[in-house]
Amino acid sequence: MNLENLTTEKRNMNTMNLDQLSVKEALVRMNEEDQKVAIAVKEALPEIEKVTVQIIDSFNKGGRLIYMGAGTSGRLGVLDAAECVPTFGVSPEMVQGLIAGGEQAMTIAVEGAEDSKELGKQDLIDLDLNDTDFVVGIAASGRTPYVIGGLTYAKEIGAGTAALSCNKGAEISQYAETAIEVDAGPEFLTGSTRLKSGTAQKLILNMLSTISMIGIGKVYGNLMVDVKPTNEKLVERSKRIIMEATGCDYGTAEAYFIKADENVKLAIVMLLTECSKAEAEEKLIKGNHFIKNTISN
Repeated sequence: MNLENLTTEKRNMNTMNLDQLSVKEALVRMNEEDQKVAIAVKEALPEIEKVTVQIIDSFNKGGRLIYMGAGTSGRLGVLDAAECVPTFGVSPEMVQGLIAGGEQAMTIAVEGAEDSKELGKQDLIDLDLNDTDFVVGIAASGRTPYVIGGLTYAKEIGAGTAALSCNKGAEISQYAETAIEVDAGPEFLTGSTRLKSGTAQKLILNMLSTISMIGIGKVYGNLMVDVKPTNEKLVERSKRIIMEATGCDYGTAEAYFIKADENVKLAIVMLLTECSKAEAEEKLIKGNHFIKNTISN
């Protein structure tokens, strides 16, 4: 295995003397390196846009978004998938994260798991992957066998595929329809891809999930109208969202929140169109689940 040509494995000439810096100096140097990440992600926006459009198309066909990776890359995929459930009110099946080695690998490294192409394939088989689904393979190095195995299988059955790596000319790019390659330069701490590479991946996963959810009607204005009120904070946030979307007062928002059986989107449509819950449900179906489409219906 030859890693010397990978940017993520090279030594950073700006941090060669880390062990000699004061805490303040090290923090300043790290912050300077982190600022390079967003600039690098910006350069990949055309590819990120292409992938996002494909994910929206997959969702509209009833497909799922599947992230897969090993180590930090896998954990970030699992995190982004998990956060889609409360934020956008989707089922846990709609966006899923796979990590080499399974759930235990979220906290403890599973030796050898990322080196198995067969494991990547099998994990997708176990999910009953089909041609309406979309798979995003994530690997900072761009060479993880687990991801390559998954992407290869996904393409074989006709699922959409994208590769996300932090090296140019990444190996996994060859196995996906669209390659997102972000080069933010060598890590602050040599080879520690949980740092700049992980930040770049987190930014891009945020984009893929958030913008695709906007694309299927999960947002009104800039409000998360499909939020699940699963705790006291989210219940209060739900009422505030209703107030912001309709201009009503707190008491009205609370009343309609209850009338709508704690469904924020329904409550908003009921208020904006002065209709019953049943009528609001019908309007949303006709409007393809976009609130903006119900106002003129």
